[in-house]
Amino acid sequence: MAALKTISISLLMALIMLNLEAQDNSRINEAFAKSFKAEQNGSYADGAYELKQVYREDSYPINVRLGWLLFLSKQYTESVRYYDRAISLKPYGIEARFGMIKACNALESWDKVKEQYEAILRIDSQNTTALYWLGVLLYNRKEYDQAAKNFEKIVNLYPMDYGSVIMLAWSKLYMGKKVDAKVLFDHALLLSPGDQSAISGLNQLK
Repeated sequence: MAALKTISISLLMALIMLNLEAQDNSRINEAFAKSFKAEQNGSYADGAYELKQVYREDSYPINVRLGWLLFLSKQYTESVRYYDRAISLKPYGIEARFGMIKACNALESWDKVKEQYEAILRIDSQNTTALYWLGVLLYNRKEYDQAAKNFEKIVNLYPMDYGSVIMLAWSKLYMGKKVDAKVLFDHALLLSPGDQSAISGLNQLK
């Protein structure tokens, strides 16, 4: 009898927990729906408020969604905090890292931007978005040899990608590799006839 009573209590507790979890999921779904509607109306802070009412630290979707809505509402520091939490929950994911990059860009936290691009490339070494924009960041820092390595990877994958070709051409020019630069500027002109950037590069080689 005591054993049956113990089983009954355990079953009752399990049913109560399942019911509470179902109610919690329902509230979260409702909050998400309201946040999407608020975003469509441009009320980003209101959307974030709805999610904060059901916030769970261990929920990846809530943290990513909050990061995005707070970015849109220009609360960049807070956005970074939620993206950082999402990354800790799914460290091999990429989407939260790209969200983090947007917020860090807005804050002009370039070292953090670089750190996230490098993390993405450790996960996905051929991610062309990360390769390109890390290359641009390095180029702007005048680290042309490192920038060229990024652009070259993209050009090897997509030889007809004008943006990467022209950036690789300029990187090679500033590295003093004039023969390579000329070939690339000529190729850029093929991809974009009359391109002023390519013409300017070729003029500098004369």
